[in-house]
Amino acid sequence: MPRVKRSTKRSDRRKKILERASGYFLTKSKLYQAAQEAVERGLKFAYTGRKQKKRQFRSLWIVRISAAAKLNGTSYSQFINGLKKAGVELDRKILADIAVKDPAGFTKLADQAKAAQDKAKAATKAA
Repeated sequence: MPRVKRSTKRSDRRKKILERASGYFLTKSKLYQAAQEAVERGLKFAYTGRKQKKRQFRSLWIVRISAAAKLNGTSYSQFINGLKKAGVELDRKILADIAVKDPAGFTKLADQAKAAQDKAKAATKAA
């Protein structure tokens, strides 16, 4: 079996890890094995962080919509339910943006949601 000399591939791989670890504290940025462990750990946190970011933004949008809905005399759940009954298909990101930048437009949406809920209640009582 022929002899394998890994000089360039090995050094390239190590250099890539050490470059990613630059800025880490003490041996984590200097020694390959410690740097490799730190980089892998950092990549794991980055991966989970990208998933958590989506959850946190959705939560923020819900808080903003809820606050605006309360200003218009309804709760978040009633507002969303009313919008669904009214056939308004706006996602939470857009609703939160409207709540922050266009309060008058959000008030119109809240009125639509209330009207749709009232209509649904009237239909339930009639049946």
